[in-house]
Amino acid sequence: MTKEELRKLPKIELHCHLDGSLSREFIERRLRRKVEDKELRVSEECGSLSEYLGKFVLPIACLQDEEGLTGAGIDILKTMSGENVRYAEIRFDPIACGAEGMGIKSAIEALLKGIDAGKHKFGVACQVIVCAMRHYSEEQNMEMIRTAREFLGAGVCAVDLAGAEEVYPMSAFMSLFEQVKKLGMPYTIHAGECGSAENIIDAVKAGAGRIGHGIAMRCRDDVQKLVRDAGVGVEMCPISNLQTKAVRGPEEYPLREFLDRGLTVTINTDNRTVSGTSLTRELAFIQEMYGVSDAEILLCMKNAAAVSFAGDELREEMSRWL
Repeated sequence: MTKEELRKLPKIELHCHLDGSLSREFIERRLRRKVEDKELRVSEECGSLSEYLGKFVLPIACLQDEEGLTGAGIDILKTMSGENVRYAEIRFDPIACGAEGMGIKSAIEALLKGIDAGKHKFGVACQVIVCAMRHYSEEQNMEMIRTAREFLGAGVCAVDLAGAEEVYPMSAFMSLFEQVKKLGMPYTIHAGECGSAENIIDAVKAGAGRIGHGIAMRCRDDVQKLVRDAGVGVEMCPISNLQTKAVRGPEEYPLREFLDRGLTVTINTDNRTVSGTSLTRELAFIQEMYGVSDAEILLCMKNAAAVSFAGDELREEMSRWL
């Protein structure tokens, strides 16, 4: 497919962080000043995940009140509609947002208000994944998740676990996700982004429906079999993973390997603004770099529909798009 054909293709995105994907126009409007590229986007010479995460300071500052969160929901769906993303699951950390007199519930409500407005204005079906964070206490995370549970099926679709994976291994969160499972909340878990295949194994054991990134199961047939047999989706974010040095170079990125081994691969942006990317750019990149065929592009979209946290009716609708 040409880049224009990829842009027009109906697309599904499952791994996209709200704070890392706000448009420059939105951020400048909220901050009331011009913003330079280097403040928002990593350079081609990005050296690490730590450097990458430094670009989130300004966007998070834009999400500290109702107006910011509601506007952000509209803004991100406007961006997605420009490249024919038809369904998205957008993730955010309600504890880090809405600091100006807002609690967790108010922060979720404010974002959902914007998502609902954006759906109607731009025609992008969308749900929200709330992020538990590895550096928060179990009590903080469970308070947030219990609050988010009130919105399950009403805009919120799942829980995520994000944060510094190498510092806080998945083994420390098995109890948390036992509780999440009892609440009846679906969940995805960032695992294997920073070199630990054990985190992927534990995420599957914990019952994750999907894993974020999963790079560490490269050349690990045993872990790949575990993930494949469990029917766990793999949320791959190629450009972001290369920028954060999840692998040493493009030749080590395991997308081709995962596709050939029959894993349920999905393609995502991770952070549109920070990475300077779009789903169209990601698809064009993997076609050129890894020889991904048009049929495999469609397979990745069908995989996304299958492992999404959408209901059966919406999944069936998505299957008709592709």
